[in-house]
Amino acid sequence: MTSALVLWHRFTITRYLVASVIALAFDVALFSALVAIATDPTLASATGYCIGIVIHWMVSANIVFAGKTRDGAALQIQRVLFAGSALVGLGITVVTVEMLGRFGFDPIASKAVAIGLSFVTVYAMRKWGVFR
Repeated sequence: MTSALVLWHRFTITRYLVASVIALAFDVALFSALVAIATDPTLASATGYCIGIVIHWMVSANIVFAGKTRDGAALQIQRVLFAGSALVGLGITVVTVEMLGRFGFDPIASKAVAIGLSFVTVYAMRKWGVFR
């Protein structure tokens, strides 16, 4: 238990991973539900990702990068940068799901690939840009 707490406090990536899993749970649940009712996978992917963005901001600002959230006008700039990084992740997600879908990949498998690509890119942007 102690080593888990050390990892939690010492490494931002650990907290970010937990935040991502929480946001991803909402994202994938909505994505899966929309695909199940025959929504276009690309649209379903974008919709799920957008819900995940909102959840991720709430967790990131309060737990992951606690103490690095700004006040006043700086907070607004930080939110814009966060949203910008989310749009990059959304772009990666939508393009990946669309392109892999054109090659006949299953929507769920396409989403899994997109998740990995988006995670690495957006984490880097947030750690060294948004919450520096």
